[in-house]
Amino acid sequence: MRDTFSDKLVEIASEDSTVMLLSGDHGYGLFNSLREAKPAQFINMGVAEQNMVGVAAGLSRVGFKPIVYGLSAFIPIRVLEQIKLDVCHDNLPVIFIGDGAGFVYSHLGTSHQSTEDIAATRAIPNLIILSPGDRFELERCFQLAYDSSLPVYLRLGKADRGDIHSKDLNFDIGDLLTLKYSLGPRRVSIVATGSMLKMASRLCEHFPNLGLVSVPSLKPINANQACKLFHDNDCLITLEEHSIYGGLGSIFCEMSSEFSDIEIFKIGVQDRFSEHCGTYEYLLQEHKIDFKSLKTEIGKII
Repeated sequence: MRDTFSDKLVEIASEDSTVMLLSGDHGYGLFNSLREAKPAQFINMGVAEQNMVGVAAGLSRVGFKPIVYGLSAFIPIRVLEQIKLDVCHDNLPVIFIGDGAGFVYSHLGTSHQSTEDIAATRAIPNLIILSPGDRFELERCFQLAYDSSLPVYLRLGKADRGDIHSKDLNFDIGDLLTLKYSLGPRRVSIVATGSMLKMASRLCEHFPNLGLVSVPSLKPINANQACKLFHDNDCLITLEEHSIYGGLGSIFCEMSSEFSDIEIFKIGVQDRFSEHCGTYEYLLQEHKIDFKSLKTEIGKII
């Protein structure tokens, strides 16, 4: 996914001289290609994320297309006020890239882990939230973010989970992607986003009757497609590397309260911080969203 991100960034910047990448002293290797191809379109703003968002807002006002990059613990969490007031209040087309979402920086502890960013950004008016699950979804999400006239938060999780799709995609903002339909007699589908999409795919191999739906666009979500999903299933299981409060699970519970009485089980990070540091897989185990734990939990549901 990281190579796809870098390649797409260079492609867009090469075609549009108004694209400016602002980095908070991160992503040196990731942006080597951009710095070589378009050095004037890269600015290292240093460890001053609030200032970086203010600069991006100013650049947007004078005709540039700023892309603000940082770890998701900092972009958007550290700079929520600036995103809200400097960018979203005036509907400026700034793209925010929050990399390493969830437990990617597991060894650095709670300060660098981000399991509340969806919840925090969902309540900000005018802000689109995209959460790709593989490189094909990422490429399309990046293009949609670039084409948008609204501010966009692009959430990037674990980058080496592998592909789910096998070809380029052409979905729109808000679309749900049904990858596999549930089979009876009790129709149950996993609804997953971001890094948990690959995990959901593995679970569907283990439980072949499960359906699978990817959600690369968290805000907005196409209400008609959501209603069809509710109609076509007896139960949904949401799966996310994010708090169970305010994220994917909450979104579908909120929508079902308006349109359906479908049963929904939310699986994600419980309401607590990590107790230990360690590898990424170790943190998934601690929070019981590793494959073994999920297999047991979903077996109970279905």
